Amino acid sequence: MFDKIILCLVYATCVYSVSEISEETCETLMSDINLIKEEFDELGRLQRICNGEVAVNKCEGSCKSQVQPSVITPTGFLKECYCCRESFLRERTITLTHCYDPDGVRLTAETVNSMDVKLREPAECKCYKCGDFSR
Repeated sequence: MFDKIILCLVYATCVYSVSEISEETCETLMSDINLIKEEFDELGRLQRICNGEVAVNKCEGSCKSQVQPSVITPTGFLKECYCCRESFLRERTITLTHCYDPDGVRLTAETVNSMDVKLREPAECKCYKCGDFSR
C-alpha cells in the first residue's frame, strides 16, 4: 500500500513537470563556419590549401521529451526522448577563393586560385525520436 502511494506521488510530479515544458523550438538557422580544404597529389604531397567563411544551415532548438514511471520496463521508467535534427539534407557547392601553396603564398593563377567544395547541410529541421536513424 505504501509503495503505491509513493508511485502515485512520483507519477504526479512527472506529469506536472512535463506540462511545464515550453513549446518545441526546433528550427533551421544560419551559421558561419570557416571551411578549410586541402588538396594533395597522387603521392600524398600537399598541393594547396583553400579556405573561406561560409554561411551554412544548422539545426538548433529543443523538443518535448518525457520520462514517466512504468511497471513494464526493466528500469521502472518509460522514456520518450525527441531530438532536433534534419528532416533531409541538401547538397551545395561552395567556392573557396582564398588559396595558398604549401609555403603559405597566396595563389593568383586562375587555374588554382579557387576550389569548389561540395557539402551537405540541413534543408529543414524537425523533432524526431532520439536514436531513430531509419528515415
